[in-house]
Amino acid sequence: MKKIAIAAGLAMTLGFSAAQAQVPGYAANSSDTVWRTSFGECWQTSSWTPEKAVPGCAGYVAQAEPAPAPAPAPAPAPEVAEIDRKFALYFDFDSTRVGDISTIVNHIGSLATVESISLTGHADRIGNMAYNDRLSQRRADAVAAALANAGVNRNLMSTSSMGSRSPVANCSGRGAELIACLRPDRRVDVEIKGTRRGQ
Repeated sequence: MKKIAIAAGLAMTLGFSAAQAQVPGYAANSSDTVWRTSFGECWQTSSWTPEKAVPGCAGYVAQAEPAPAPAPAPAPAPEVAEIDRKFALYFDFDSTRVGDISTIVNHIGSLATVESISLTGHADRIGNMAYNDRLSQRRADAVAAALANAGVNRNLMSTSSMGSRSPVANCSGRGAELIACLRPDRRVDVEIKGTRRGQ
């Protein structure tokens, strides 16, 4: 009987010391459950101090949760400016050969979005109207092909022709002098609509 009491006392001591390592200031089992008296009070050890009080036991004071840090203010959305810009590409007499388009391609590349690219072909007044209509359409189509070859989305482009119906040059004379003067009428007007993000 004496041996049983000693063994029980030893087990209790070992239980206390093991428990104290897990729940300081309290007697607890191996599952870290604090032992309670028959009155339901937590079983405190001699090393207990108010600072060691745990939830559910006498002396425990809940610590106020720190207020959550305020969410950072969202960065202001960059301003978006609508851009509508026009260019003109000029052609030699009776030609559809497209010149330098790098300025147009660079402008398109600078936009955040491109809504549309309108290409309108023109011809000078020399020749009959039906021929000039076809020539101005071929010029618009040639510019569209050149832009597509430079990486511009062909689906954004639309082409049309005005023939010789929208002249801008005011010329007189004949022959080579007249042809040179009418160069502004041999063109494709390029209108690009898109948006650009502000800095």
